[in-house]
Amino acid sequence: MAHTAPAPDGALTAHPWFFCGIGGSGMLPLALILKGAGAQVAGSDRSRDQGRTPEKFAWLESLGFALFPQDGSGITSADQALVASAAVEDTVPEVVRARDLGCPRFTRAQLLARLFNAAPIGIAVGGTSGKSTVTGMIGWMLTALGRDPTIMNGAVMKNFATPDAPFASARAGQGGLFVSEVDESDGTIALYRPQIAVLNNVSLDHKSLEELRDLFGNFLAMASTAVINADDAESMALAHRARATVTFGFADTAMIGVVPASVVESPTRIAATVVDRRSGAQHDITLAVPGRHNLANALAALAAADAAGLPLGEAVAALSGYAGLARRFDIVGTSASGVTVIDDFGHNPEKVAATLATLKAHPGRVLALFQPHGYGPLRQMGAELAEVLATRLSAEDRVILTDPVYFGGTVDRTQGSERIVGLVNAHGGQAEHVAERAEAGQRLAALARPGDRIVIMGARDDTLSAFARDVLGSLT
Repeated sequence: MAHTAPAPDGALTAHPWFFCGIGGSGMLPLALILKGAGAQVAGSDRSRDQGRTPEKFAWLESLGFALFPQDGSGITSADQALVASAAVEDTVPEVVRARDLGCPRFTRAQLLARLFNAAPIGIAVGGTSGKSTVTGMIGWMLTALGRDPTIMNGAVMKNFATPDAPFASARAGQGGLFVSEVDESDGTIALYRPQIAVLNNVSLDHKSLEELRDLFGNFLAMASTAVINADDAESMALAHRARATVTFGFADTAMIGVVPASVVESPTRIAATVVDRRSGAQHDITLAVPGRHNLANALAALAAADAAGLPLGEAVAALSGYAGLARRFDIVGTSASGVTVIDDFGHNPEKVAATLATLKAHPGRVLALFQPHGYGPLRQMGAELAEVLATRLSAEDRVILTDPVYFGGTVDRTQGSERIVGLVNAHGGQAEHVAERAEAGQRLAALARPGDRIVIMGARDDTLSAFARDVLGSLT
């Protein structure tokens, strides 16, 4: 991973930065990009204080990041700028100390938008699902074809991960291209000024559909070219907001699509013939990631590459080398008894549905463990999630829900996983609530039999990958 990009904004390197929660999936890549631009960056993280994922923080220290306990001791000068999520409470010691000293404060999104908007060409990837995968695909194609992009991702990109860079969720390049996923959940998608705006899909997650339509419509209107999913009615309903469009998908109307009879799936990959319906040109592709949703992601990435001026044939060839993302249908291994364990980021109805569809396309019972990524999201999307867990699985499949992720704070915890389990079973599914994750792992091991696939799903918790490995290790 490169760390030599010139600062896109000289003011960004003029003072030191401090990241509160530097190990987070949104914070870590931003810290890497900023350091790659030549800035002095330090940080703290309560996960480090709790002894969680120590290897991640040891790696950050090896790169020259100064890390401190989350007790305010790292904030020592008014010259420092504090980066903290908008959700970080005012009582957190770094926030208190920064306020007392008069340090400027940025949210993660404010800083990312400042970096992104300063780049000559910005490609922003939005939508409810698939953002990280499409960002990784675009970033890899641009890199493989010598464009040297900067990439901001919320997941580790396997193409860039090495023993020296095991948490490669960002890349600092010098080519003037900045590829980033952008988040609608807190409304900050409005901060970005992309040349190319990719809209994967519009569906319920953190906000109501009315709010999402407004946010994504404005997002498309901001860009010179909008890349829109022709298979998603909500996305296409916003196409009139765009100045120029490139559409993608399986629909006959998609500009970048596939030859329908050409799709061939296996448990670990998918192949198809990509067609540019404007010229009639066709190109064969085999992706090293499974599922029709990943083929749809590839079409989105190829449409973005087309909008950026890459020849489609060269882009398809480069994308065949895409290795995937950590925790996106990540096959952990198969036990001696023939039980396969998969680690997956599925956490909203659409992502979970895509993962389950990929699993159900092939033989074998599914044992799904779902750890909700928060009490708030569970209230917002719980009914839709329950319907997916009940209707996308078969009678022999099983679902286990643990308690939601909770790292502290004042969130309302009165409605949890028990309600969702009740809804799944009311829809005819087979679900149970096992509050503690360790106990849930034991339950999975007890249920498992040869030929089963165990999928561990959830977000906002880096220890889920270690848990998935532990589950595999517990199988005979």
